[in-house]
Amino acid sequence: MNRSVIVSCAVTGSGDSVGKHPAIPVTPEEISTAAIEAAKAGAAIAHIHVREPDSGKSSRRVELYREVVERIRSNDVDVIINLTTGMGGDLFLGPDNEPMNFGDDTDCVGMMERIVHVEELLPEICSLDCGSFNYAEGDYVYISSPNMLEQGARRLQEIGVKPELEVFELGQLSFAKHLIAQGLLDNPPLFQICLGIRWAAEANTSSFKAMVDALPDDCNWAGFGTGAMEMPMVAQAVLLGGNVRVGLEDNLYLEKGVFASNGQLVERACNIVQLMGCTVQTPAEARQTLGLKKPS
Repeated sequence: MNRSVIVSCAVTGSGDSVGKHPAIPVTPEEISTAAIEAAKAGAAIAHIHVREPDSGKSSRRVELYREVVERIRSNDVDVIINLTTGMGGDLFLGPDNEPMNFGDDTDCVGMMERIVHVEELLPEICSLDCGSFNYAEGDYVYISSPNMLEQGARRLQEIGVKPELEVFELGQLSFAKHLIAQGLLDNPPLFQICLGIRWAAEANTSSFKAMVDALPDDCNWAGFGTGAMEMPMVAQAVLLGGNVRVGLEDNLYLEKGVFASNGQLVERACNIVQLMGCTVQTPAEARQTLGLKKPS
């Protein structure tokens, strides 16, 4: 059991949730405000995607990330910034007789292009999705090849940004350990166990424990569940010895039929942690735990 817990908040994500929730953060101002709201509620880390302000669709434009980061850094509320590098891996295959006739929503670029915003903005953490996998939509495949990941890990090590190794199933966790063995990750490595995404590991105790049991020694890790399993997986993560993540990227509701805000989700997660007899780490404490140095 983890008695001192880091809470992370994924404030907006990249999914098509804009039409499903009345207040998904979309603009840089809204996203930065959401990150600050989460920090005030108790989150030490804000995990950040950006969206096109006019449409709400996912984006990887550097100027949008820049505005979000600048707004957060200019605020007097401390929070560890964790930028996604997951955008740019979306491959929509064509019909069965023309699979190479990719769909209009395909956005698949190399790893160096996926991390250009990280190279410029130098957050303390950025995510690194540790493998390719099928998404819920019939012909949607997320692409993150071994060569891409090795190149990305090497470059992140060079620029001093800690990767958060997002693992969606056991094979991806195995590959992340390969990156460690290759000397491409500085100690202590940081893992995020992602549960409940369709066609990946399910959000239940058995899947969670199997993933935790496969983690390398002396790593830091967190885990989350999606949808209605978000809060149960908060308690499960703490019991298994890890840290937690919540936020509107993963779940839109505070309870059935009641839309949540990021701040409310963080508050509830902190309450669960504290009711279990544990403490919630501040950003300064989380930096010490994770081996981070606050930007000057």
